[in-house]
Amino acid sequence: MPSKSRWLVVPRPNPSAARRLVCFPHAGGSASFFRSWAQHLDPTVELQVVQYPGRESRIAEPLLGTMAELASAAARALRADGRETILFGHSMGAAVAYEVLRILEADRASAVTRLCVSGRRLAGPPEDGVIPPLTDDELIDSMGALGGTQSAILEDPDIRAMVLPILRNDYFLIDSYRPDPAAPVTAEVIALTGDADPRVTEAQMKEWARITTGPFACHAFPGGHFYLAEHSAALARIATADG
Repeated sequence: MPSKSRWLVVPRPNPSAARRLVCFPHAGGSASFFRSWAQHLDPTVELQVVQYPGRESRIAEPLLGTMAELASAAARALRADGRETILFGHSMGAAVAYEVLRILEADRASAVTRLCVSGRRLAGPPEDGVIPPLTDDELIDSMGALGGTQSAILEDPDIRAMVLPILRNDYFLIDSYRPDPAAPVTAEVIALTGDADPRVTEAQMKEWARITTGPFACHAFPGGHFYLAEHSAALARIATADG
């Protein structure tokens, strides 16, 4: 069920919950990826999932091409709810969640006590790195290597026409992104990863400790880039555990 904001999907509305867990999907992903997490939360926590423009219920809306646009808009959507908040982002979503937290803390509008970053290293490509455009086949191969959208599904011309522009936009957005950890946040940070992720190691996930003056922890789970599918209950428990 969607919330009043088109930016947030709330699978099981629970306005009386004292806390909320806000999840940010990966590149090419949508709110439905986290929908099942609601069943793993106790009654004190409401699940909200950020729905990026251009997918599912927002399919008719234009995609956003920069991290600044995406994070700023998501932060505005989150400000209206003053409950204690936990942010959880996977892959591209980890970077979006981090930038949203930075905005909220800078504006003194943050009730965020914890940031969970999953499956993405803090550092990106070199400052002077050239980002080559990806062909359709390269996009499909990239997703296949991570265990994402199956290439067989993308053989359907209609699905291919819908999905590939989203993937290309998100890949360019995240490849263009440069984090600036010079001004640390104060929220607790938990880094999470699959021990067989081809894109990031546990050692690289520990680099996220640099962004906060608060507590930091790192956990590795069996699996690849999309290890979340097999460990959603454990991840939800870690994300919402009492500090």
